[in-house]
This record gives sequence, C-alpha cells and structure tokens, in this order.
Amino acid sequence: MVFEYHPESDMLYIKLIDAPSTESEEIAPGVVLDFDVANHVVGVEIEDASKLIDLSRLELRALPVTNLVLSERALATA
Repeated sequence: MVFEYHPESDMLYIKLIDAPSTESEEIAPGVVLDFDVANHVVGVEIEDASKLIDLSRLELRALPVTNLVLSERALATA
C-alpha cells in the first residue's frame, strides 16, 4: 500500500494494490475509487486532501507491516 500526496493539486492517492485502474467512480464529493478489470478497488483518490485530512500525522495500528518505507518527494528546482 502506498500513500502519495501531490501538494501542487492537493490530492492524496492511496494505492491499495499494484494493478492498473480500468474504471473510476466518485463515491462522495472529491473522493474517487479506482477499480481494476475484476472490479476490485485498487486505489482511492482524495481531492482537496489538506482541507479534509490532517496530513501532518500518520498512525499505523495493528498492521502486519514487514517493510516500512518512508520517502520524501524531491522538490523540483526551476
């Protein structure tokens, strides 16, 4: 599972599995689910994320995580 925040568009994307999205459905204003060919949810897109979610904090509870990777997006230089 990958959480990726795009500050330029204020969009948070949660990639649940590594599969291509073939269809999307907005389930609430600004919340879009992406589905694969078998109609399984592969990702969640949240628009205007910073207005809806506290992006400064992430807490993991009771997850069987064996590989935790923290990375920071490199800022583009002009």
